[in-house]
Amino acid sequence: MTSNDRLIIFARKAEKSQLKKKLVDDIGTEQALVVHHKLQLYTKEITRVLNCEKAVYYADQIDHNDLWDNMIYDKGLQQGDDRGSRMYDAFTRAFADGKQRVIIIGTDCIDLESHMIKEAFAVLESNDVVLGPARDGGYYLLGMKKFLPTLLTDKNWDSEDLLMDTILDLKQLNAKYYLLKTLNDINSADDLDRLAKFQERSEDWF
Repeated sequence: MTSNDRLIIFARKAEKSQLKKKLVDDIGTEQALVVHHKLQLYTKEITRVLNCEKAVYYADQIDHNDLWDNMIYDKGLQQGDDRGSRMYDAFTRAFADGKQRVIIIGTDCIDLESHMIKEAFAVLESNDVVLGPARDGGYYLLGMKKFLPTLLTDKNWDSEDLLMDTILDLKQLNAKYYLLKTLNDINSADDLDRLAKFQERSEDWF
């Protein structure tokens, strides 16, 4: 990884309006806020050590006094009406800035580790796209070394077929792609139950 590589983290503020509805419905607002905050802390810890340009893109308002160190992370706003258009804008800006490999992640994957992000950048040397499959049928990571807009348009972002639809696009484009290990996003109480089974110190989440 180099300064020509950019890792973009899509982040939400720790406010009720920014929480995942399913998680709030399952465990309540207060506990959902705790989980949200700990996921952001975890994402910060696994990304701050990476030797690449790092940027946090906020859903609504930039916060220069939060847990994301201004000396380590550039900060910007997500632009667009849905997840696809926001990622479209982020990739467009990164490649316009001359970045050679660009990866976007969120802050809701506790299974993601630093070495997996390093792997994602590394495989972009010989692949056009890298995807991190999520167990819910979506993906927790998307990376490109050349911009392929088709991957981000005309998608149902809540569909269990999102990953497969994206792979079908890649096949139609004859693009070379690489799949990372399948991991679990935290979207519901069921996801937290799986976390409790497989993560040490899971009791610290509440």
